[in-house]
Amino acid sequence: MSDMQDTMLMGLEGIKKTILHGGTGDIPRFITGAKVSFHFRTQLCDDERTVIDDSKVVGTPMEIVIGNMFKLDIWETLLSSMRIGEVAEFWCDTIHTGIYPLVAKSMRRIAEGKDPVDWHIHTCGMANMFAYHSLGYNDLDELMKEPKPLYFVLELIRVQQPSEYNRETWAMSDKERLKVVPVLHGQGNKLYKQGQYQDATEKYKEAIICIKNVQAKEKAWEVPWLKLEKMGNTLTLNYCQCLLRMEEYYEAIEHTSDIINQHPGDYKAFYLRGKAHAEVWNEAEARQDFSRVLDLDPGMKKAVKRELAVLNMRIEEKNQEDRNKYKGMF
Repeated sequence: MSDMQDTMLMGLEGIKKTILHGGTGDIPRFITGAKVSFHFRTQLCDDERTVIDDSKVVGTPMEIVIGNMFKLDIWETLLSSMRIGEVAEFWCDTIHTGIYPLVAKSMRRIAEGKDPVDWHIHTCGMANMFAYHSLGYNDLDELMKEPKPLYFVLELIRVQQPSEYNRETWAMSDKERLKVVPVLHGQGNKLYKQGQYQDATEKYKEAIICIKNVQAKEKAWEVPWLKLEKMGNTLTLNYCQCLLRMEEYYEAIEHTSDIINQHPGDYKAFYLRGKAHAEVWNEAEARQDFSRVLDLDPGMKKAVKRELAVLNMRIEEKNQEDRNKYKGMF
């Protein structure tokens, strides 16, 4: 691509870029592990250009690490067309903005001090897009139900290369990465046992990213790749166990479904997905998953029996509640 195409993102569908203020120097290198700081403002495409979110109002710039599974990956694309100090407006069509309300919810919760920084923003999964459980913000609920094109006004503040800030696992060789995986795995397990689920997810996530980085260089479905896949899946399931404890059921369903789609024989994935489904009242799906667990591993009979008993009890309680609720109506 020519420079002009790079800076204007000409080849990309559903994006129009306007530079509002030129930046300086060359376009920085946006390599995996680079840490990018920027301000953003999100606006509707109505006559008022209604502002939905604005990091300057919050007062702190947004920071993301390239390649670290940031949910709104379109922003990585937009930022990588910018120079330091540049301010640009991007019109983005709905194919790029459908996910925005979920990311905005995370960013708002962090800004309000309800969630720790870096949580959710860099999570591999996408909370279930089709679950219209409220996001807790009316404007985001509206966008969730009916995605619209949005304007993103971005100001690129700085790009730090992985070597410039302390991010050990980015700087490692593949051999070192594989050595650190069991260490992170062990730390995650220990934190999980202590009930520190949030911290445990960070360890598991870092280990998963190490594995994915190495795995990307192997040939899919060959022995070395499969070995890494197995390690990755084990860590992802541990991660999902934390999600269940943290009541992030939709995200757990998503990660376990990813594993099941690739590896339909993984009974643990079915078991955890069944538990997550049961928590969000997807009764039929939960029963189906638990029966798959028994097909795949009859040794799980006791555990499944226990889960089904809990499910039956909760359904019964809910039915009773509903009956009581309607009793007063007639």
